Amino acid sequence: MNEIKNIPLKDHVMDAKGKIIYALILFGIVIWGVAVLLGCEPEQKLAVNAGYFPDIVHAQALIGRANGSFSGALSSQCIIDWKVFNAGPSAIEALFAGEIDIAYIGPNPAINGFIKSKGRSLKIIAGASSGGAGLVVRKDSGITKIEDFHNKKIATPQLGNTQDVACRYWFQKQGLLSKEKGGDLQVIPIANPDQLSLMVKKEIDAAWTKEPWVARLIKEANGRLYMDERDIWENGEFVTAHVIVSTKFLEAHRDLVKEWVRVHVDLTDWINKNNQEAKKIINAEIKKLTGHPLAEGVLDDAFTRVKITHDPISKSLLKSAAWAYEIGFLGKEQPALDGIYDLSILDEVLKERQN
Repeated sequence: MNEIKNIPLKDHVMDAKGKIIYALILFGIVIWGVAVLLGCEPEQKLAVNAGYFPDIVHAQALIGRANGSFSGALSSQCIIDWKVFNAGPSAIEALFAGEIDIAYIGPNPAINGFIKSKGRSLKIIAGASSGGAGLVVRKDSGITKIEDFHNKKIATPQLGNTQDVACRYWFQKQGLLSKEKGGDLQVIPIANPDQLSLMVKKEIDAAWTKEPWVARLIKEANGRLYMDERDIWENGEFVTAHVIVSTKFLEAHRDLVKEWVRVHVDLTDWINKNNQEAKKIINAEIKKLTGHPLAEGVLDDAFTRVKITHDPISKSLLKSAAWAYEIGFLGKEQPALDGIYDLSILDEVLKERQN
């Protein structure tokens, strides 16, 4: 009589589990094969490329990325790929190259991009911030009045950016021309972080820039606010940043753009109602993106000159374009900006919120 082997019960259980798993795998393969044959492959999510700067005037982007507001609202339809820039012209070039779909950006780069593409590449769909720019002079530069700017070196963030245009136009109106126009004023495009170190080294006398760099130059580089840019604008309001979208992306995905604007408006309201909490999130994001948080007091000081708003303040953009044209940045003909705005989505969102 053959000896009956004593096989442990757990081996039988494992065999059964293995058979079930194997059967499920086969079933899954069959279902996938049928889906492919029927043309029902799982739909891949759209990648939305969003650009912004590590600046408080792009507060909605900073907070929306940090707390997941945008990704949460759009996650069922797309994946957001965030891209950080330090100046508007480079963001516009990325948009031209198809690397950016939506971006937070200043008015003059948007104007330049619109004109360069003959109105085909972008639309402004909402405002983001107003104010938050100014002229800071080094306390020991000897500058106390307008005449003292002769033969001085003044930094701006980038040639042709919003603050660069405002700086050159304003000084020209004061009778001070830059060296390239036959004057003795040196207007030098210098990245914001370098402005700070050069002012500390006394290698520049002043800087026309935006927040938080205005506050940082004051707090960290022995600077003094010579002029708040709000002083040269009607009612003290001018667009510092707004939201633009690729025309191609807008035409193909208007529903996604509307959802983005809806979140943007919600964030704007939340920031204005929760100022202190908003500042903490913004500073944490700036630390994450730049490696350094803003020093104590800098954020509070900067926010006294910034207004977070979804209002595009379109009058100021048209005026800024006129300035750029007058100082020779936009060619020989007055720029035609008809069609640069598409505020229909913003109007829809605001109307829906009222109902």
